Amino acid sequence: MPPPTCIHRFASLSLDATVGASLASQRACFSTSAARLNMMKPKKMTAPPKRGTRTLNVKRGRKAPSQDTGKRPAPGERKAARKRVILTNDNALDVLSLKDLDKATMLNEANGGLVKGIPAQAVDALRAVDAFKTTQGWRFFRRPATLIRRETLELAKLLQDVESRKRTIRRILIGERWSGKSTVLLQGLAQAFLRDWVVVNLPDGTYILKYRIQTRSDLPAGQDLTNAHTEYAPLPESNPTQYTQDVYTANLLGQIVKANKAILEKYTVTTNPTLPIPLPTKAKLRHLAELGTANPEASWPVFVALWKELTLPGRPPIMFALDGASHIMKNSAYLSADVKPVHAYDLTLIRHFIDHLSGASKLPNGGMVLLATSESNKPSSPALDFSVSVAESRQRSPDSLPRYNPYKALDMRVMEALKDLHSLEPRVDGSNGINEMDIMRVGSLSKDEARSIMEYYAESGMIRAKIDDGFVGEKWSLAGMGNIGELERASVRLRI
Repeated sequence: MPPPTCIHRFASLSLDATVGASLASQRACFSTSAARLNMMKPKKMTAPPKRGTRTLNVKRGRKAPSQDTGKRPAPGERKAARKRVILTNDNALDVLSLKDLDKATMLNEANGGLVKGIPAQAVDALRAVDAFKTTQGWRFFRRPATLIRRETLELAKLLQDVESRKRTIRRILIGERWSGKSTVLLQGLAQAFLRDWVVVNLPDGTYILKYRIQTRSDLPAGQDLTNAHTEYAPLPESNPTQYTQDVYTANLLGQIVKANKAILEKYTVTTNPTLPIPLPTKAKLRHLAELGTANPEASWPVFVALWKELTLPGRPPIMFALDGASHIMKNSAYLSADVKPVHAYDLTLIRHFIDHLSGASKLPNGGMVLLATSESNKPSSPALDFSVSVAESRQRSPDSLPRYNPYKALDMRVMEALKDLHSLEPRVDGSNGINEMDIMRVGSLSKDEARSIMEYYAESGMIRAKIDDGFVGEKWSLAGMGNIGELERASVRLRI
């Protein structure tokens, strides 16, 4: 039934000619659109306040805008704090029974399986050459100490043989992930420092921050040399074209001075090198290296002159080391002038290292070239993998050597550099039958070695359990049958 209002309005209308006009005037009485239109009209908007002016905000639950008054860290400061190496922990217990490693007892077989402290002078030198890594657990203990493993004693014997016979020994450290290859390389550097050798360790990298060179230890040295993070330039009059890395070389010279300052002070420059910067008369080798550190544009000629001085007769042996083998066995991330990738061997520092690793260049006063591989950060290098597999098979069963996969592209420059590893007749020293170039596998710990390192953890306050055969066997098994990295993680890092 229609409402009474509608009936009343229809009844009041007349049927004359003015009906149409009346209907037009009364049309709004039957619609609600006008009222709803008034409700939907937007409110009057005001312009936003100008930037920088403060406005009163009284709405509940909304915070007033505040200005950032805190001091922001400088560029690279947070990364430097995250990557710094901590070698001392005052909260750890002091192990009173810990004895330092020294030259007199370095070859003692009785030290095998024991934990020895690193002397303070060697710690300073190792820190100078960036031998310590952030991934190693130095920060958990009172002072740096290391386990004397089978590989450590083998390195000590090789160093003694180098000194007695003035020969050059080349070794490539291989092993599983977290097996301690970088630590064994550090042990070799420490022994060289204790024997008063000249140690040259290609550092883990440099980056420039407001004309200041800072070191970082998150990348292997081979990676930072080839990942195009360092300035490079073609070497004049080089054929084929070689490329220098002046800032990196200047930083390397600075590390050589810090680590070998006492030795470089003993000898005077005698070869009269031709340098772009004048050298004082009767300058020491330290002054020569400092000249290249202060002038990066002349760092490579200074490095060549310094190396020539160090290889003169009567100078001490040289330890030449690098970590991250796979990164220098391929094309680098640098580009040539015709926009083609530059091979890693065309970088002067890597070329210098490869010449000594392959045997093309000798160390007249004797020395060791030590190269460590990495399984955690390992780019593809089929030539290196094949050479290592052949050398490892030769140690186990010389009659059955593997053949290379024809479906993998082998870098022939790498194959030529590592020919002593994969050749059928490697170069062997005639007197004692030791290969001049060979691999050294860093294996797992024995249960006795695992017990020794875990007793050191307990004396340092990092393990509160009783170190008995059952506990050692459990952790040794959980650590992949003696993987030292897994053992440290299971007993120190992940303990409850």
